[in-house]
Amino acid sequence: MKRLEIKELSENFFEAIGKEWMLVTAGTKDGFNTMTASWGGIGWLWNKPVAFIFIRPERFTYEFVEKSDFLTLSFLGEENKKIHAVCGSKSGREVDKVKETGLKPLFTDQGNVLFEQARLSLECKKLYANTIKESCFLDKKLIEKWYGGAHGGFHKMYVAEIVNIWAN
Repeated sequence: MKRLEIKELSENFFEAIGKEWMLVTAGTKDGFNTMTASWGGIGWLWNKPVAFIFIRPERFTYEFVEKSDFLTLSFLGEENKKIHAVCGSKSGREVDKVKETGLKPLFTDQGNVLFEQARLSLECKKLYANTIKESCFLDKKLIEKWYGGAHGGFHKMYVAEIVNIWAN
């Protein structure tokens, strides 16, 4: 994979995150997990290029993100929707997602996990995290639509500095 500078990035992240989806991955060679995500964004905060993502505490990947200082966001392209389907519907507690999907892990100099199939990967260092709070919703209809029952608990939001960009 080739390293890009932030100024070389011209991605439409509305399309990439919302339609293509991404894999959120954390852990090391000795143990990691990945999950499909379609909520998040990219921007500028605290004079840094950042990504922000949301993970429910029920997700297995949450445990890995909590333990790690880093996480990666991998964009596999529309042609890999089947990988996203597995990584978004099956738990790493019960299934080896790498074996099930054919994902080919690569490891950065800092030991973070990328995938050979990714057309674009963002290597990110966590800066801030906080759980979404019911009392902070201004539009209460969102609580009913996205939380409780079969949906699960409130997401934890992570803001992470983009420290490296990798492209195929």
